[in-house]
Amino acid sequence: MFVPYSLPPVHATRTVRSVCPARAGVAGLCAAHTCIRAEHCPSAWVLLVDIAGPCISSSSWEFIRKSHEMLLIEEKYKSIAKLLLSSGTCPRCVLRFCCVGSSASYRLPYKNLADELQKFLSNDGDIAPPSKKVRLGDSEECRSETEITRDTDVNEAPQTCNLCLGILQHLCSTEFVKQIFHKVQSAGYEFQDFVFSVSLPPQLLVREHSAWLQAQEEMRRQDRLLEKADIIQLKEAYKWIIHPMISEELGVQAVSKSLFEVGVVFCHQDTDEDCHFLVTVCKDCFKPTKNKQSVFTRMAVVKALDKITDDDFVTHFPWPPSSPKTTCQVIDIQCNHASVFVAGRYNKYSRTLPQTPWVIDGERKMESSVEELITEQLMTVFQADSFNFSSSGREDVDVRTLGRGRPFAIELVNPHRVRVTEQVMKDLQQKINSTDKIKVRDLQIVTREAVAHMKEGEEEKTKCYSALIWTEKTIRKEDVEFLNDIKELKILQKTPLRVLHRRPLASRPRIIHTMKSEYMDEHHFRLYLKTQAGTYIKEFAHGDFGRTVPNIGSMMKTTADILELDVESVDVDWPPALED
Repeated sequence: MFVPYSLPPVHATRTVRSVCPARAGVAGLCAAHTCIRAEHCPSAWVLLVDIAGPCISSSSWEFIRKSHEMLLIEEKYKSIAKLLLSSGTCPRCVLRFCCVGSSASYRLPYKNLADELQKFLSNDGDIAPPSKKVRLGDSEECRSETEITRDTDVNEAPQTCNLCLGILQHLCSTEFVKQIFHKVQSAGYEFQDFVFSVSLPPQLLVREHSAWLQAQEEMRRQDRLLEKADIIQLKEAYKWIIHPMISEELGVQAVSKSLFEVGVVFCHQDTDEDCHFLVTVCKDCFKPTKNKQSVFTRMAVVKALDKITDDDFVTHFPWPPSSPKTTCQVIDIQCNHASVFVAGRYNKYSRTLPQTPWVIDGERKMESSVEELITEQLMTVFQADSFNFSSSGREDVDVRTLGRGRPFAIELVNPHRVRVTEQVMKDLQQKINSTDKIKVRDLQIVTREAVAHMKEGEEEKTKCYSALIWTEKTIRKEDVEFLNDIKELKILQKTPLRVLHRRPLASRPRIIHTMKSEYMDEHHFRLYLKTQAGTYIKEFAHGDFGRTVPNIGSMMKTTADILELDVESVDVDWPPALED
């Protein structure tokens, strides 16, 4: 008695190649049960046969025979399959244009698939059941889908496919997968899964468009439609074939979204000119850009193919496309890990240390910077290619940052090491704090989204300062006490002259929330300010030649300037505080 039952793949004692190359097989012999697995296009079934001897009943064989008939292509696509196959298209591309959505079909060995396709086109779909005399115990072990795919002998492909340019014929072999594996292994990344990306030459779009027009014409003769979206994309078919092979080599799963990406870049120089006629027909679709070496980007070609009429296309690119003598070449195998973001708060105690490297006309002005003192240790641990440093505002080279420090975030680009524990982060913080110039706290890994909190509403936040101010005229204590009573003072600041080379000219309204003065001597007093973030404190003191109004000098009717400035607090509650 046969009972349909869903089970994971089992080890088989014989592969029934005459039944179905998608691995309809006889499997899993035990003392009292025989397990038979039949995979076909729509689904995979495992049949449990409770029989005394190793044989297959006529009803189960009928099931397998029907599965075989459904394996490849629906009858309505037969004319398309004949057209493409006779025009130099490979069997796997024939499946794509016949809208076969079963990944198992594409994983068949190339020769087996070609044979099955020929049987389908010649209506030779009948298959005979195996002899009952065949003993299961004398058979070879069934192999995995990956192993079956690896049986493909690329030399069996008679010519380079005129649609995929050999990608589905020659570039999904065991040898190529080994190349990918060695590239990933030698790069030394830490990852738990991966996403596989493929960059295809844009001329493939032109060739596929040509095939689609012909296939569409064939379907119209049957009063049917074939939408372009119904055709299986080359990338998708390629991934169906190569995903399980790469996964087995790397020992991790291929997923649709991952922090680690393995990418392959293909090119085919012999057919580069396939796209060139589009420029004459759709000039506005191809515009030179600084970052692109060629105007024939994938996006531009798609745009042009959407715009060009069928008649114009066929005139410039007749069917069938030529079958080149060469296949696509692999110009690069790329590995890339998503950025890791590290955040914290820093204190700066030196008045000769810029926040970022200070270079003028190619000449370095200071030997180090806050950015470098922090990132040097991070780059070593995370083994990143580069970094991007950002912070909640910045202080001048001669300004200290005290209190709880200034929030900062560092994007570590393409890190090779990502499994970093809290203890490692504590050790990192300790190493950074070995200098007397800066100190960091709350060092932690954060998400990309969390970094946005640092910048959100930055100008609505407040900052507190302590400034040592000099006045030209002699002052007494009562001359500065009036500043204590000023609240919510509105000022207007034009872009300071000292930063005009890197910031656009503009007038920016700012608010001085509170001030508190502390008299020191006849020419000096200390001023504590709480201001809107983005206020230029030095310019508020001396006026910047009237570019900031009002200012301390104008309010005290004297010339004033700042001798020392400290940032006492940056009121941004981020990143979260950590225990010491």
